[in-house]
Amino acid sequence: MKQSDDNRMIPMTSFSSGNGTSVTDDVYYYTNQIVNVVMLGNPGEDWFLIDCGMPECGEEIIAVAEDRFGKDIPPAAIFLSHGHFDHVGGIVKMLEKWDVPVYAHPLEIPFLTGKQEYPEPDTSVEGGLLAKLSFIYPHKPIDISGHVSEYPENGQLPGLSEWHWIHAPGHSPGQVVFFREKDRILISADAFITVRQDSFYKVLIQKCEVQGPPRYLTTDWAAAGDTVARLRNLSPSVVISGHGQYMEGEELRLGLNKLADDFNTLAVPSHGRFVK
Repeated sequence: MKQSDDNRMIPMTSFSSGNGTSVTDDVYYYTNQIVNVVMLGNPGEDWFLIDCGMPECGEEIIAVAEDRFGKDIPPAAIFLSHGHFDHVGGIVKMLEKWDVPVYAHPLEIPFLTGKQEYPEPDTSVEGGLLAKLSFIYPHKPIDISGHVSEYPENGQLPGLSEWHWIHAPGHSPGQVVFFREKDRILISADAFITVRQDSFYKVLIQKCEVQGPPRYLTTDWAAAGDTVARLRNLSPSVVISGHGQYMEGEELRLGLNKLADDFNTLAVPSHGRFVK
């Protein structure tokens, strides 16, 4: 196993970094610098980890998990939404500590097994300071061959019968989101997020608003728009996105409707390497 060849600490944070939030008794997320990792399950029971945070932060997230679930109680599995650097940054450290299965969409497997690298972030894209600084973000593949398997084709998550995964391409080819029907909780990864991710100020203060996927790493805007429209049709009552604070209720409904209806105006940048 190894992290990417360009793996490095990214000097970026927010006022929410280091804070954890219980959305329900069994749904908890922790903000690691500028990205959220989600832990599903109650203490004393099997639990599951969604995504693995920023580079060089594996030990931090392990400590958070041990504080919540107990020392040396690993997750039953790790579910990856996709393989971008800020969602797999701590995974090798975690797998060295926890010998557990990892699941990802088959289209993401090449980026997780050292076979293919993502396109370099688009510093030319319309957006704020963080878009211009995106050249510092890692984009080389990690290699966790032998540890990662494809999600079951039926949309189920192994060990979590109430949850299912949904293919949500656009931001990356094999991105997935996670949905629980009974309370309509959606873990939306970077399909849409709740902060303007290219704005340094809004990321720092975590200004809460429904936004499209991060502009500097989204490579297929047509697919991204289709994904947002499909997720709007789920009528989620609560969203935990990959970046930003969780949202719920009328504010979420109105924001997601507006994003889906006006995606080309609100989300798609006016120019950039991946804009057709």
